[in-house]
Amino acid sequence: MGADAVVARAALHFWEEPCISGKRGSGAVFFTGCSLQCAYCQNYSISAERKTGRAVSPEELAAIFRRLAEQGAHNINLVTPTHFVPAVLRALSLWKPTVPVVYNCGGYESLSTLKMLEGHVDIYLPDMKYADGALAGALSGAPDYVETARAAVLEMARQTGPAVYGADGVMRRGTLVRHLILPGHTRNSLAVLDWLAANLPPGVPVSLMAQYVPCGRAAEFP
Repeated sequence: MGADAVVARAALHFWEEPCISGKRGSGAVFFTGCSLQCAYCQNYSISAERKTGRAVSPEELAAIFRRLAEQGAHNINLVTPTHFVPAVLRALSLWKPTVPVVYNCGGYESLSTLKMLEGHVDIYLPDMKYADGALAGALSGAPDYVETARAAVLEMARQTGPAVYGADGVMRRGTLVRHLILPGHTRNSLAVLDWLAANLPPGVPVSLMAQYVPCGRAAEFP
């Protein structure tokens, strides 16, 4: 992680959950690269192949955040920002957020990183992809994903507390946990949901996603 971040795209985004995108869109900043290597990633060219993106200084990143807020974004949505956290925090110190800050990630976060983010993030939007370490290793290159993501999600929920929504139904604060159902792995999904039901504190919603598309290297895992 250097002083700069690498940004692939920054624009109003209307395809998150309705409580994130609202009517005016989420101010999504897509960072190049990812701490996971999911074979089926819909943004594979950005996250794994790293074919797009340009380096931006914290000052430029702060200007991007400001521009998105001025365009009417409900929030600033940091998409896969894990490996650029120092640059993000510096940018947030230069531009004091006027809308909620969303940390949109794969759930594979260290507790030390989350401690750095405490007080700077209003909404956590993590995935909980797996309950099976072998599956996580095969499909995402992270055999320790299960224990890492579980600890991370609980820390996120501790930081934000229960979800808070505005009169427009858009989330203002909280943690929203996502799970994508993978073809042929419904047992994994059921195990993930069982764990979430048993361990998430009250007021933490779950988004169950069924929009799997065989992108990236998905064909290698029939």
